[in-house]
Amino acid sequence: MQARKWLAGCMAVLVMTSAHAQLVNENLLVAVPDGYKIDFRDKKKNIVINEMVPVAQSVNDWTEMVTVQIFLGAKGVTPQQFRTTMEGRWRGACPNSSAHAIADDVENGYATAVWLLSCPHNSTTGKPEMTWFKAIQGNDSFYVVQKAFKFSPSREQVVTWTRYLRKIAVCDSRLLERRCPATAD
Repeated sequence: MQARKWLAGCMAVLVMTSAHAQLVNENLLVAVPDGYKIDFRDKKKNIVINEMVPVAQSVNDWTEMVTVQIFLGAKGVTPQQFRTTMEGRWRGACPNSSAHAIADDVENGYATAVWLLSCPHNSTTGKPEMTWFKAIQGNDSFYVVQKAFKFSPSREQVVTWTRYLRKIAVCDSRLLERRCPATAD
């Protein structure tokens, strides 16, 4: 059963770039951005992680990254609680950091939160770091997508990535009102 959930989570990450089969059960709908590649995948216990970077970069040497985390079976945390935890961790790593809640909403029937964390000087890299987060509380799992920059993004980049985050959603083939989109064979 766990292997099936893991496989469904990995397939959902790719659903918008390559469709292999109809989506079943609960899925995170997130695309690999144009010009990006998946450079790291892992599953440990109940956490699935995919890290995407521009094709000319790697997860070991990046200036921009998209991270997708699926916490399989996690139902006891809200997006707002997760945000509070992340803000605390971020402030511990970067004392001059700032946090900005952008949205607390319900999308496709699921509680969501979007926020921005910013560090003017990451002591490890010596660079600024800015990360947007979108967290979605599913019925089966908890989902987090992050877009990170090791620089201050331009206005155009802010618009592009805000649109990207808006498209990320959770669906469930078992619930008519939250059904997953049809995929091509």
